[in-house]
Amino acid sequence: MTEPSGETAPEAVEPAEDLRDGAAEAAAPEPDAPEEPGTAEESATAGEPGSAEEPGTAAEEPRADAEQPRADAEKPADAPELSDAQAELAAQRELRARIEARKAEKEGPLASGAKLSGTAADLLAAVRAVEGGAASGTAFYEAPEPAPRRPAPEAAPAVTARPAAPLPAAAPAPGTTAAVREVLTKGGAPEALAGQVAAVLGEGAAAALLDDPWQLLAVPGVRPEQADGFARALLGPACGPDDARRTVALTVWLLERAALQGHTALEVGAVRAGLTGHAVPDPEAAVDEAVSAGAVLVFQEEEPAGEASEEDDEGTEPAAAVAEEPATPVLLGLERYALAEESLADALSRLVRTVTAAEWDGSELERASGAHGLVLHTGGEASRAEPVALAAAARARGLRALVAVHADGGRRATAADGVDVVTVADLLSGAAGPGRDEEGALALDLLVVLDAPQLDVETAATLVESLPDGCRLVLSGDPEVLGAPGAGQVFGDLLAARVCPRIASRLPDPGPLGELVSGIGAGELNQVEAPGKEIVIVPVRDAGEAVHRTVQLVADSVPRAIGVPPEQTQVVTVGHGGSAGTRALNAALKQRLNPGPGRFGGYDIGDRVAYAPAPGRTVTGTVLSADAEGLRLRCGDEELLVPKERVESALRHGWALTAHQAAGARWPAVVVVLPGDAAGGLSRPWVYTAFGRAERHLSVVHGVDQALARAVAEGTAPERTTRLRPLLEGLLATPEE
Repeated sequence: MTEPSGETAPEAVEPAEDLRDGAAEAAAPEPDAPEEPGTAEESATAGEPGSAEEPGTAAEEPRADAEQPRADAEKPADAPELSDAQAELAAQRELRARIEARKAEKEGPLASGAKLSGTAADLLAAVRAVEGGAASGTAFYEAPEPAPRRPAPEAAPAVTARPAAPLPAAAPAPGTTAAVREVLTKGGAPEALAGQVAAVLGEGAAAALLDDPWQLLAVPGVRPEQADGFARALLGPACGPDDARRTVALTVWLLERAALQGHTALEVGAVRAGLTGHAVPDPEAAVDEAVSAGAVLVFQEEEPAGEASEEDDEGTEPAAAVAEEPATPVLLGLERYALAEESLADALSRLVRTVTAAEWDGSELERASGAHGLVLHTGGEASRAEPVALAAAARARGLRALVAVHADGGRRATAADGVDVVTVADLLSGAAGPGRDEEGALALDLLVVLDAPQLDVETAATLVESLPDGCRLVLSGDPEVLGAPGAGQVFGDLLAARVCPRIASRLPDPGPLGELVSGIGAGELNQVEAPGKEIVIVPVRDAGEAVHRTVQLVADSVPRAIGVPPEQTQVVTVGHGGSAGTRALNAALKQRLNPGPGRFGGYDIGDRVAYAPAPGRTVTGTVLSADAEGLRLRCGDEELLVPKERVESALRHGWALTAHQAAGARWPAVVVVLPGDAAGGLSRPWVYTAFGRAERHLSVVHGVDQALARAVAEGTAPERTTRLRPLLEGLLATPEE
C-alpha cells in the first residue's frame, strides 16, 4: 500500500502575450499585451544604436558607419562637399561626442528599465508583468525562445543535462478548487475531493471534468465504479461502457494501478483482461484507442539473436506459428515510466563507457570499483561495512566519495568517521551532499548507494543522470528484502542483466537474529537458540489479543526484560487496515504511551509519527510543537516542518509501520505482528524484511499458525514486469555474454 503523497501538480498557465509574442525582433508591442510602466519607452529604445553596448568597444565602429548615410541624407542640398579626410574627422568627432554623452548618462541616475533593448527589454517587461499579476511566473519556462540576434552557442547533448530534483508543486488556486467543487457537487461526488482534483488536473480541472468525467480516475483512491456514477450524473444517457473517454481512462488507470505494485509495463493480454473485468465490450479496440490517443505506449523488445537462431536450428516451431505468436510479449506502458527506464539505461551506459579504469589495491570490491564504472554489491546487514570502507578508501585516494542510503535511520546507523552519509532524497533535493557544477552534475568521483533494492526507476534515473561522466557508481543491497515501493526493480534488473561486476559479500550477520534472518533468506524458518532473549514468540488466538499483547510488549515487557525503552521499539505489521493493522495498533499504542485529545489535527506533542514527504519515502519522528505553519517534528538530530495543508494527507501515527515503510531502517527492538487475517499478505521477502529490522531483540506476535512457515518456504514475491533489463542488455552486454 502506497503512502499518500499529498503533492499537487503544477497548474498549466498560459504564457503571457507580451512574453510569447513581444520577445521577437520587432520593437512594436502586441496590441493585446498589457502595457506596463516603461514598456513604450523600452520599445522605442530597442533600436537605438549602442544602447546595450559598453562605451569604447569594437562593436560601436560599424554602427557609426551605418549612421553616416543617414546624416548625409539630412544635410541641406547647398551644403559644401567635404573631402574624404574632413568627412573622416567629422565622423570621429561625432562618434566621440556620442561616447561622451553615453558616459554621462551612465554616470547619472538611470530610470528603471530605460535604455534597455532586445532580449533585456523583453525580459524586464515580462518580469514587470509577473510582478503586476498580468502573467504567471511559469511563463518564463513555457514561452518559446526568442529568435537569436547572433548564432547561439551549440547546446549540450541531452544526456548531459542533469537537472536537480523538481521543486514541490504549488497548491492549486482557490478559484480552481471552487470551480471543481461545483462540478463535483453537480455529479454527486464528495466535495472533499476538490483539492486533489485541482492538484492533479491543473487550472482547467473543472472544464476537463465536464468534458470528460472519467478523468476523475486520475485522482488516487477513486475507483472505476465511482467514476462511472459521476459520469452518468453529468452526461446522462449519453455515456455508456464503450465510451472512448471511459475506455482510455480505464486503460491508464489499470497501468497506474500496476505501477503501485511495481510494474512499469503490462502485457497487452493482462490489460485487455482488466478492461473486460470492468465491462468494456471490446477490450482490443479499447487498447487500440488508448494507443492512438497517445495515452499509453506499446513496446515489443527484440528477441536475442542467439536464442532465435537456436530455435530455428532445432526446428521446433513452424514458421507460421512463429509469425502468429511473437516470441517476446507485447507490452503497454505509461510514458513517464518508459522515459525513466530508457533514461536510466542510457545514463548507466554513459558511466560505464566514460570511466577511466584504474588499479586499486584492497578488497575485491575495491579492485572491481577501480576498474569499472558500475559495480553491484550484495549481502546482509553486516556487509554494509564493506561499501562504506570502499568510500573511505576512495577519500584517502583523494577522490570525492559519498554514501547514500534510503532512510534517515539508515544514515545514522551507517555514519562512519571520514565518510559522508546522506539519504538519496536529500542528495537529489540539494539538502545534503556536494554541490552541482554548471551542467547540473553532482561534484562526485564515487557514489555508493546502500539499500539499492529500494530504488524505484524514476528515482534511480534522476540519481544516475545527476552523476558526471567518469563517476563510479556502486549499488549495494540485500536482494532478499522487499522491493522498491514505487515502480520498477532497478537492482534486480541489473543483477539479472549481468552487464557489470557483481561482488557477493561473505560477511554473515552475527548472533541469533542473524542466523534466523539468514535462514529465512534461504527459505527455512529455523529454530534458533536465543539465550539472551534475542527472539521471543508470543502466540495469540485472535486480532484483539494481538493488539493487547503488542501494547504490553512495547510498554512493559521489552523495557523490563531487554532494557529497550518504548521510543526505541518499533512495531511492524502487514498492512494499514484490518483488525491489527497500523491504524488499530497506533490507536492502541497512543492511548497507552501518549494519551491525548489530538489537539493539532489529530496529533499531540510527543506522538510518534510517520511522514511521507514523497511517495514511497517515510520519515519517522516525534511531534515537537505546532504553530500556524504546521507540525514540527524531531527526526533523529534534525527538525522537520510538516505544512498544515499536508498533515491530513501525508502524516500518520508511527508507533506501527508496514514492512515497506520500515525498509532501510533498523531499531534496537522490533515487534512483528502477525494476526490471523494477515496470512494472505505474507511472503518470504516480507518476513525477511520485517524480521531483519531488529538489532538486539525481536518479538513475534504470532497468530497465523503454519502460514508463516509456508510463506518462508514458498511465498516468493510476485515478479514485476519491467523493460530495464533488455534495455541494459542491448546497451551494455558484451559479445561473450
